Amino acid sequence: MDLRLNATLFDYSFVAVYLFFVIAIGVVTRRKVLTSEDYFLSGRSLPAWICALAFLSANIGATELIGMSANGSQYGLGTVHYYWIGAVPAMVFLGLMMMPFYYGSRVRSVPEYLRLRFNKATHLYQSIVFAVATILVAGVNLFALALLINVLIGLPLWASIIASAGVVLLYTTMGGLTATMYNEVLQFLIIVAFLVPLTVGGLARVGGVSGLIDTLNQTQVLGENGLSVWGGTGLGNTTNPFGNWVALLLGMGFVNSFGYWTTNFTEVQRALSAKDMSAARRTPIIAAIPKMFLPLIIITPGLIAAVLIPELATGELSHNEALPALIGNILPTGLVGLALAALIAAFMAGMAVNVSSFNTVVTYDLWETYIRPNREDVYYLRVGR
Repeated sequence: MDLRLNATLFDYSFVAVYLFFVIAIGVVTRRKVLTSEDYFLSGRSLPAWICALAFLSANIGATELIGMSANGSQYGLGTVHYYWIGAVPAMVFLGLMMMPFYYGSRVRSVPEYLRLRFNKATHLYQSIVFAVATILVAGVNLFALALLINVLIGLPLWASIIASAGVVLLYTTMGGLTATMYNEVLQFLIIVAFLVPLTVGGLARVGGVSGLIDTLNQTQVLGENGLSVWGGTGLGNTTNPFGNWVALLLGMGFVNSFGYWTTNFTEVQRALSAKDMSAARRTPIIAAIPKMFLPLIIITPGLIAAVLIPELATGELSHNEALPALIGNILPTGLVGLALAALIAAFMAGMAVNVSSFNTVVTYDLWETYIRPNREDVYYLRVGR
């Protein structure tokens, strides 16, 4: 099955307009960057709702859009556990319990908090591991974007990599974290504006929610537990792709979830940029509300693809191609451009969030602490840029 989109010049105009606004945000926010704290933490001046949307967008990279839609098309409704068990409780815990420690201690990063709480050895180890991990994840996002764009519109890999990396480099260099976060808000709105018509249009094609359920029950393409959130997760059922309910609650819901959401600086950095303690605590809590409903527009398209794209069941297409295939099947000319802009925005969000947090840790936790301490603030601003 050919996944190439039938995009017109009008469709590409969506991408051009989006890229224009992304760069414009970097130009405008550059004037607000006077100190290193302005550059790395937005001067701790942003309202809770901006921080919350940026916090949410920082986790909605294209790997999640494509991956969770793929899980929906392969495994069904059990995928919601990644949200309801694996994210929301830990996000609320971060706001209620952890942000008073992070924000109250006035640290600039999670590794810096570990230095205050433990020692320099812990701090150095965490800083290096985090820096290496984030730059590798940013690279994965960059290469995945290039592969997807190559499949959808035929643009060479090198061209996609240079263009997308150049845009992210441009606005992060100019406006720092403020530009990154405002762009993350824009990216979140574009992603939602793309997913809602895709979901609604897909449901209309399969006869609504009831038609989707009936078709999935009749075809059994998702198996007997595909439409059950807890189906097949009883004790002893370790062959279920989501494990059993004990593994879900303790493994995903406690170890993995709390380990990620409460210590991952790429997320915590958004809350640290809030204007006061109250806004910092409310940031992940506010973000948890739309996070609960994201499965409606991320996993549901996967369920629809399982019905409308028979090549998924036959193996002609991998489940990772469910979302791109559904875009070509559902969206008309015009909205295809919105889909392209949204996918590019999602990849850029995933890449920019890792770049901004990497930059902060390298400058503050490595360069300032161990290599060039006690220099003027403007020096560290230059190093960051």
